[in-house]
Amino acid sequence: MKKCNTYISMNKLILTGLLAAGAMTHIQGAQFAGQENQQQDPKDKSRRPNILFILSDDHTSQAWGIYGGVLADYAYNSNIRRLANEGVVLDNCFCTNSISAPSRASILTGLYSHRNGLYTLADSLDTSIPTLATVLQANGYNTGLVGKWHIKSQPQGFDYYSIFYDQGEYRDPTFIESSDPWPGNRPFGERVPGFSTDLVAEKAINWIKQQDSNQPFLMCCHFKATHEPYDYPTRMEHLYDGVTFPEPENFLDWGPETNGRSFKGQTLEELGHRWRVASKDPDKWWCRYPGLPFNTDGMQRTTARRAIYQKLIRDYLRCGATIDDNIGKLLKTLDEMGIADNTIVVYVSDQGYFLGEHGFFDKRMFYEEAARMPFVIRYPKKIPAGKRLKDLILNVDFAPTLAEFAGVKMENVQGHSFTGNLEGKTPADWRKEIYYRYWTNHAIRPAHFAIRSERYKLIFYYAKNLDMTDTENFDFTPAWDFYDLEEDPHENHNLYNDPKYAPIIRQMKKDLLNLRKEVGDTDEKYPEMQELLEKYYNKDMR
Repeated sequence: MKKCNTYISMNKLILTGLLAAGAMTHIQGAQFAGQENQQQDPKDKSRRPNILFILSDDHTSQAWGIYGGVLADYAYNSNIRRLANEGVVLDNCFCTNSISAPSRASILTGLYSHRNGLYTLADSLDTSIPTLATVLQANGYNTGLVGKWHIKSQPQGFDYYSIFYDQGEYRDPTFIESSDPWPGNRPFGERVPGFSTDLVAEKAINWIKQQDSNQPFLMCCHFKATHEPYDYPTRMEHLYDGVTFPEPENFLDWGPETNGRSFKGQTLEELGHRWRVASKDPDKWWCRYPGLPFNTDGMQRTTARRAIYQKLIRDYLRCGATIDDNIGKLLKTLDEMGIADNTIVVYVSDQGYFLGEHGFFDKRMFYEEAARMPFVIRYPKKIPAGKRLKDLILNVDFAPTLAEFAGVKMENVQGHSFTGNLEGKTPADWRKEIYYRYWTNHAIRPAHFAIRSERYKLIFYYAKNLDMTDTENFDFTPAWDFYDLEEDPHENHNLYNDPKYAPIIRQMKKDLLNLRKEVGDTDEKYPEMQELLEKYYNKDMR
């Protein structure tokens, strides 16, 4: 991993020759197309909604305070609650691949990982693939992006961007500007003093204030928070002092033997280990954790896990509180400019995160806490206030939905617009099941694909590297997990071998097969997968 504290300001002139003429031509061409459209129909442009798309990293639903759970009463969330009261909350929104870069690629493109080519954190997005930004830019929108990009290729379709290199840093982060030559994978940019969440909001606000009121805008405001190391600014350092946070009911889940699940998972003990090692020499660790030193040496294992959990939640909620602060600043800006009624505001996290559930932290798995995307949207002109939507929504649906609100149709996407759903007009044929696939293969978190209906979930851990990046070799026997979310909402009991559910499981396997065909993810190019599927899957369909 790259160290967060090693970035340095660099002379912007040293990479001037790296800016290809072709890239500049592409950008100029996109801008010209938008300008041309504006000249053709300026009145239509002025009526289109602005879009403020606020994206956080790992800010899970358990910490929003509007989704219930043991932490609901502890969340610092006045501005999130304001959005929820003035808009619509999605209760069943899910990512299609629970890891940051792939989820962000699906949000932008409306395509699953196997269609946009970004499967793992080590992959890059093909810049020729249309995105929400390129489509809106070509249709007269001014487009901006600030904050965490986390996709290796250069942002396309943005008139302006100011983004972090790689993961970015919480304190005094380094920004790459759209006026700079694209550095590729090199650390490059200018260090800006301040806390990242505050700086990103400030940059977004400044850009919004500079926009022509006769032309709509798309502003993608992407926070690094609440990603590890869960840092927070000085003003939050005493928030939650003296508070003991309640634990999730499956907090003392110690492994597969507890609930019969097919994978080990990433436990809180690993996070405690990271803190302990970083405490000895913070400069040699990949990021700067707040509140060190920390160690649990000599503690009984339950006591140690509880100590790790309390620190995690305290740091995490302080980090999340900073997001809420800055959402408030963004909303205030829209109010003061008099454009709130004609601006779509979305706040969403790129995936969920475990906060002690099953004794885990991090994400990646198709458990509810990790795969669920908290999502709220406000658009006073079109969307009723104070509603909650129960329909199954996916991250591939975001781009076509926002495009439709903007009067533009995105072609060749796999997601579906849910504008009608938001307006209380859910189509009769709306999806009843969703497809998920996590491609990164590690021993504690094997590669898997899955199906979830409104009540049931079926997961197949195939544990093959295939031709993926960022994987490891290990021995693993492919296995299935099955959960009844009505009877077991916290996924405490793998019921795959329960004969009572055999007919349901058999039907879900058929439905999963159909979903895989529907989205075009059939593994036809992988002979080893075909052999594995025949042994562990297809035979059950006969």
